[in-house]
Amino acid sequence: MTARPRIMALRVAAAIPLSPTLKAFTFIPADGGLVPPSGPGAHLRLNLPVPGRTLKNAYSLISNPQDRSHHSIIVRRVAGSKGGSAFLHEEVQDGDVIEAGLPANLFPVVRTARRHLMVSGGIGLTPFLAYIAAFEAAGTPWELHHFCRPDERSVFEGLLARYPASKVNIHCDVDLAVLEEVLARQPLGTHFYTCGPALLMDSAIERAAALGWPRSRLHSESFGGAAEGGEPFIAVLRRSGLEVMVGADTSLLAAIEAAGVEAPCLCRGGACGQCLIEVAEGIPEHRDHFLDGEERASNRLIMTCVSRSRTARLVLDL
Repeated sequence: MTARPRIMALRVAAAIPLSPTLKAFTFIPADGGLVPPSGPGAHLRLNLPVPGRTLKNAYSLISNPQDRSHHSIIVRRVAGSKGGSAFLHEEVQDGDVIEAGLPANLFPVVRTARRHLMVSGGIGLTPFLAYIAAFEAAGTPWELHHFCRPDERSVFEGLLARYPASKVNIHCDVDLAVLEEVLARQPLGTHFYTCGPALLMDSAIERAAALGWPRSRLHSESFGGAAEGGEPFIAVLRRSGLEVMVGADTSLLAAIEAAGVEAPCLCRGGACGQCLIEVAEGIPEHRDHFLDGEERASNRLIMTCVSRSRTARLVLDL
């Protein structure tokens, strides 16, 4: 049996601005045929050839998983970005070919749930667009509460216009009392999913837990790292002896990549665990959503995409 390639070539069928900071991309196989199968909550990792290096950035698929004619994503342009979001917004055009990994899913739907409640913020809506398409196809009850800036409300309303207004709720102010009321009235058997800024997700999860929701029914995916910036430090890559200066406003992962070193990564938000590296010396400053309390206390592991160092030098097994 021939193994399926882990890298595929995708052609940009459409690159459409939705707002000054949001752009939608539709990809089709460069050699024709169907895109690989995916599921609601899946993401696509794009290999982006920015000057001097290749970034491997993951983006949630927004397209209907049952439609294998294409894959679609939405990318927010990050202010001041010189990386993946800037490259996609400024350089990628219709007809371009981009390498990508096969779809993977770290945020799947719980198929046995009787009902699905989703709370998202900003670009955190994207995985739920595929969720909702799947729920509608299956006839599964669902409810969405999306929080966004007033200037982007019309964009998100357009993305959700095809679905029943009784199930879609868009808010321009984060009212925690509304969130608590929504969580309190859900019937037994409901599963709760949240995606977006860390503050919104943490508040939603905390309120759900306080209302007695079992942890097994609470699911989240992060789209932004922890607090940005910090004290500069030196990362020593033990296998090569290379010393990498990590600036006050640069992530550890970005500094390693800028030094020309391939490092494992996926979500770049401290949630998936793909960038986990062993620490040989030094004390990490943990900012991720992945490690448990015991792992953090050991000071032997670090998520390079969001975490930093409490010591002037941090020696990594890399």
